Amino acid sequence: MENVVQITDLVKDYETGFFKKKKVRAVDGISLTVSGGQIFGFLGGNGAGKTTTIKILMSLLYPTSGNAQILGSDISDFEMHRRIGYCPENPYFYDYLTPKELLSYFAEIFGISPAESKKRTEELLTQVGLEEKDWNKQLRKFSKGMLQRVGLAQSLINDPELVFLDEPMSGLDPIGRREVRELIASLRDQGKTVFMSTHILSDVEALCDEVAILRKGKLAANGRLDDLLTTHAGDQAFEITLRGIAAEKLSEAFADADIVSRGHGVTLRVSDESKIDTVLAEARKHGGKLTSVQPTKQSLEELFVSKTGE
Repeated sequence: MENVVQITDLVKDYETGFFKKKKVRAVDGISLTVSGGQIFGFLGGNGAGKTTTIKILMSLLYPTSGNAQILGSDISDFEMHRRIGYCPENPYFYDYLTPKELLSYFAEIFGISPAESKKRTEELLTQVGLEEKDWNKQLRKFSKGMLQRVGLAQSLINDPELVFLDEPMSGLDPIGRREVRELIASLRDQGKTVFMSTHILSDVEALCDEVAILRKGKLAANGRLDDLLTTHAGDQAFEITLRGIAAEKLSEAFADADIVSRGHGVTLRVSDESKIDTVLAEARKHGGKLTSVQPTKQSLEELFVSKTGE
């Protein structure tokens, strides 16, 4: 699909200090593209440059050099911003508004009619899991997790083609995280694109099609998640799951293999595809049956640590 986000040689420097000013580079020459209709994970440790990059894309910060396009338009084109949504890491709203009043306000900014605004407000507050009894409660009485839900709802009020979410799971309990994961997955099912920054790697593994990993403002890895996990796993190993056989029946013949008992069978890892037939032949001698053979992958956590050094 066509690229909906294109970033080229993006650089952002900040000045620090009072008398002796010093430049600190927060984003250091990032180039990447995001194709439409997918969930894109934007990862990195604290201070890696994720939020700075997203703020530049939202025109909340100006880049020192480089450029970026969203939906084929330069990020300075504010007409393009009508077609996107954004939820910051810590959404902050006027405390004395209610969720319904807040979403009605944003809908009016986008030129949405009152009737459509009312309909979309009720649909979105339901989708993000905010209980109806809280719809007319002032936001100053909300917890961080409840404000996060309202922030997600406002990012979708204009039915955007592309949504930027900075730490969308922040402050949510396990049930809330599951509900938001389902909401994000449903956006992809509707043909929308989600650009998501998060620290929660399990959510990335569950949701994302492609990822980019930042380290100290630089791009450390970028590509399809499955490809990255396979490529960086080193030599390709295979995991063989067998049923109807005990581990000790195989441990003597395959002393160098990693064998683990699992219920009514075993899982055995071999370092080379050529050994699979040998394992199956030995297992069948003892009445074992094949359940599955799968190439092993590095976990996202292992990949993240290897790329960020954290």
